[in-house]
Order: sequence, then structure tokens, then C-alpha cells
Amino acid sequence: MSRKPKKGYFVKGHFVAEGSELDLQLKAELKGTTEASRTDMKRESDALQQLGQDLLTLRSDLQARLQLPDKLQDALAEARRITNFEGKRRQMQYVGKLMRQLDPSLVVAARAALDEQHNGSATEKLALHEAEQWRERLIADDGALPVWMERFPRTDTQQLRALIRQARKDAPEGKEANVQVSQGLAPRKGRAYRELFQLVREQMDEAALHARHEESERDA
Repeated sequence: MSRKPKKGYFVKGHFVAEGSELDLQLKAELKGTTEASRTDMKRESDALQQLGQDLLTLRSDLQARLQLPDKLQDALAEARRITNFEGKRRQMQYVGKLMRQLDPSLVVAARAALDEQHNGSATEKLALHEAEQWRERLIADDGALPVWMERFPRTDTQQLRALIRQARKDAPEGKEANVQVSQGLAPRKGRAYRELFQLVREQMDEAALHARHEESERDA
């Protein structure tokens, strides 16, 4: 089977592939750009190539939200399937070429999606912070339990009480806690402390999902 010829052109008898480093340099020279500008173009090209590489690790839900061009999505999917080193290298060159053709707004969105995957969205961070606050309130204050149950009535009360009691028992006190702090260590927390956070987070997520479902039904 014949190979599809590369797109490009000839300069003084030498073939220049479209999107290659030499292609970028020649186009920069034709536009009368300075050496610094050509360096900037190369740097930008390398950054887009790396961004394409990073997109291979992007979660499917975040990639779907981006609505990338079909050609780029197919190229990324093919790159994930290829295991041969040379084959993958050539495929990533193709991905880099498509990345250089990408609308700048999609480039910004792709970087934001990768940042969200690595660091979490602002909404997720807020939810985590709120769950941590609730855990501390439930452990520190008996009065927090009825407030919690009023807001999250689906919670298994017996399980919640048991985790609170055990988390209080596991918490280091007095001299032990002071020693850990003086050594620059965070006070050790038991299993119940972690499981309490998990229960709190699950109930908060379930309540948020239920609220969204009811809202969509009202709008229907």
C-alpha cells in the first residue's frame, strides 16, 4: 500500500514538510520577523506539542467537555493505542501539527482542563473544604449532629454516631499531641476520622445530586 505523501514544498531542491521547524523558520523569514520572534515561534510550537502529549492523560469526561475537532480526537485516540516507540513518535508529531492549527480559545480551555484534572476544580475544592469543616464540627460539638441530620436526613444516624465516637477516642490528647506538634508533625488521625470524612462527603454529594435532579424536573 502506497504511503500518503506529506504536505509541504521544495526550497532549493530540498523538501520542507508543512509544520516542521524549518517550515516555521522559513515562514518567519518571509514575514521579516526577527531571530527573537523565530525563537518565540519555536517555543510556542514546542509548548503546543507538549500540550498535545499531556492531552493523552486527560480524563474522558474533561476531554468530551472540550469538544476538540474530530481529527484531533481521532489522532489522540490513535496515539493512545500505539505502543511502538517510533510509531508513537510519528503520531505525536501529527498531533503536534493539529495542535498548532487549534483555535487559541481551545488551547486555553485544554490547559484549564488539565489544570482541573491535576488540582481539582474550584467547585470541588470548595466541596472538600466544606466536608472537612463538617467533620471537625461533628467531632468537636455534640450540637452539630442534629443540625447535620436536618440538612442531610438520608444519613445513617447510627453509623454517623459510631464514627464520631471512635474518631474522638482515636484523637491524640495532651502530651502525645504536644509531642507530635513540637516535632512538626500533624497529629495522627485514626481510621474512623478518615471514614467520617468519606461519609460526610458522600452524603453531601448525594444531596447535591438530588437537588440537581429535582431542579431539572421542575424545568422540564
